[in-house]
Amino acid sequence: MIQITVIKLYDYGKWTLTLGQDREHQLQMFQASLYNEAQKLFSVKNSLVFLNRSDELFAVTNKLNLEDHLLIQKKLRTTFNNPLSMSIGHAKNPFDANMHAFESEQAHIILNQDYMIYGSINTTTNNDDVTIIHFDIEDFTSVKKKQTPYETSSLIFELYHVMSKFFMKQKSLSFFMGGDNFMVLSHSDYKKQASEFINMIRQKYGLILNCGIGKGSTARDAAKHATQSLDMIRTIRNSGEKKPSIYEF
Repeated sequence: MIQITVIKLYDYGKWTLTLGQDREHQLQMFQASLYNEAQKLFSVKNSLVFLNRSDELFAVTNKLNLEDHLLIQKKLRTTFNNPLSMSIGHAKNPFDANMHAFESEQAHIILNQDYMIYGSINTTTNNDDVTIIHFDIEDFTSVKKKQTPYETSSLIFELYHVMSKFFMKQKSLSFFMGGDNFMVLSHSDYKKQASEFINMIRQKYGLILNCGIGKGSTARDAAKHATQSLDMIRTIRNSGEKKPSIYEF
């Protein structure tokens, strides 16, 4: 069972209009600051925040209760004048947890009205509730040498689009982490999903993906193990042995 909290800026569009037309630089700084602060507050609780859109964040919040969310919400409101809402959902797979959070907000299932927290808290946790797949591109340095920075970014975002569509059909959620790194919140059959995706990208784009898989009771544990797995692929490659495409720590 995975628990996801969606953090949204409330009435953000109306607020942006109050800043006048010379506002874009202010918005970009504000959004970056919000992501930075939210990541700090949630990571202390062994959660991990993913940037969905700049006015919306996803946090994997296994083992966090309502009091934990309230504490973070209060700190965010103290730092930022803009009201934030939190919608909490949980399910056996990440997409349905995201759906549960969405439907809870739409139905106004309120956990705390003053701080606009909706949904329900998962009270049952296991040691391997969170599964994260960490992808990167093999020899991405060579890819960057063959085309301009903008062309490289275009390729990365095209890959992200294909990844998002592919894994969403598998009830998983994908996020671009910067550089040539992506993380997928997954669940059962994750190795099969990863293998199919790697083969598809190799055939379509000629790119070789490395894939590290990690599981844990919290998002930080799972992400750490996924990154350790990815590092192990590099270690095996550098030793001269045949490297695996997928490794699970």
